Amino acid sequence: MVEGMFFTFDSAFEMWTFRVAVVALAAFLIGGVVLITRPQAEVIGHPKGLFLLFMAEMWERFSYYGMRALLIFYLIQHWMFAEEKAYVIYGAYTALVYIAPVVGGYLADRYIGQRKAVLFGAVLLTFGHFFMAFEGDGSLGQDNPMINVFWAALALIIVGSGFLKANISVIVGQLYARTDVRRDPAYTIFYMGINVGAATASIICGYLGQTYGWEYGFGLAGVGMLIGLIFFIVGKPLLMGKGEPKDPEAIKGGKEFVVYGLGLAMVALCWLAIQYQELVGTVLGVFGGGLVAYVLFTAVTKLAPDERDRIFAAMFLILVSIVFWALFEQAGSSLNVFTDRHVDTQGVNASMFQSINAIYIVLLAPLFAMLWQGLARKGAEPSTPMKFGLAVIQVGLGFLVLVWGAESAGINVPTPVIFIFLIYLLHTTGELCLSPVGLSAMNRLSPGHMASLIMGTWFFASATGNFAAGLIAAATGGEGVGEEAGKQVVLDVYSTVGWYAVGIGVAVMVVSPLIKRLMHLDTLRDDNVGDDLEGQAGAGLEAQEAGVHPTTRA
Repeated sequence: MVEGMFFTFDSAFEMWTFRVAVVALAAFLIGGVVLITRPQAEVIGHPKGLFLLFMAEMWERFSYYGMRALLIFYLIQHWMFAEEKAYVIYGAYTALVYIAPVVGGYLADRYIGQRKAVLFGAVLLTFGHFFMAFEGDGSLGQDNPMINVFWAALALIIVGSGFLKANISVIVGQLYARTDVRRDPAYTIFYMGINVGAATASIICGYLGQTYGWEYGFGLAGVGMLIGLIFFIVGKPLLMGKGEPKDPEAIKGGKEFVVYGLGLAMVALCWLAIQYQELVGTVLGVFGGGLVAYVLFTAVTKLAPDERDRIFAAMFLILVSIVFWALFEQAGSSLNVFTDRHVDTQGVNASMFQSINAIYIVLLAPLFAMLWQGLARKGAEPSTPMKFGLAVIQVGLGFLVLVWGAESAGINVPTPVIFIFLIYLLHTTGELCLSPVGLSAMNRLSPGHMASLIMGTWFFASATGNFAAGLIAAATGGEGVGEEAGKQVVLDVYSTVGWYAVGIGVAVMVVSPLIKRLMHLDTLRDDNVGDDLEGQAGAGLEAQEAGVHPTTRA
């Protein structure tokens, strides 16, 4: 035991990890305030609105990942769910978090605009995270009447995320022209903000929740969401009018509050669905099939040939992402429990290891942004579908490395912690090849009037992947078979999914030239440009998009 100034730690490493996280969070908070309060319209080459969205999303992710780091342990240890059941609940919850943006994106596109949708979502999230702090008597398990408040908290977080997630990403894109060379770097900067919140939350909330009590970890997550909400409200002028309703007349006369009422009705529906997880699987099948059919029908019947092909390319990327997320999202469920039970953690709470992926993102995201731009200037940047293939291969290799490390050390010996760092490293480099690139691709490939719908479909793919992740995690459940046998079950599942992922990734790389042709980058145009760009007829060419700033005519 190590005594700190205010807290007690199980090891010196845990103490210094906690302290560094607190200092880093404070530094980004102060730095963000400095950037968005400077008098210039742009800072470090980007509009200040980007950094406002960075700060708002950083705190939203702080709250979400602070809760996520603890959730699987909370389900098993506090509510006393069987391990396999807890994995399915976790998968259903995270799936619903990613389904909801489809509805939130549609309502924003059609009625209230992205800014108001983000604001409404942030309010729901704040209440949801604070409700998580009410836990009741832990000795009662599922007989504890406070479990209904727990289900309500999850429902509020699900719907709040639905209104916030897709729409805040769309506002980032609206700050830039579709052919602006700063778009990919902007999304990477934004993505780094997401992971600053995720990294610090997993450490700070994870430590407090597992050491002092669930209410402290969950309560701090609620405080983080409240800070994000305040940032977004105060910083509204920095968005320069972006994200407002396309047709203000459509929400006059109280119609806007009808939309918010629909949001509350969604909370009630999610409160029910999260308790009956089989409903989530049914919704994914029916709603997912209908959504894909609607998008493809719209593309075929209402779009010009080039725009239609871009939607086909986007749908291919979306399908590939399902495979990636099904494996990547083992992190918060089966991999979290594996770390707790079978890894030599050197005295560190298992939930704190949820920060590793986010820390890697913060460190590597700027390098990847520079790498893509540098390769593009040389005409050597991999295409978006090629990056997706590389991502799936890397997520598979991560599991294979962990299996090799655990079996090399011995099945009856705690797995060296270095292999947890290695699996997260490979999963992170894969994520950087897919997630920020995918966000940018969805915004670029979709026509303006379908932007939030396509972004919502992107998040729906994450929902499907998360639900599949819950089923994969359930297959690793080894309760009642002994510790060594349980560990072997997990490793066998990880080996199988790892090899499948490598094979799928190679197949995606093989077909990537065809998908690239469907993207028609040579005919991509902005919806809102006039004739002020030098060489506008060539705007959208891949070389220009990668890093050559067009000049304006005198």
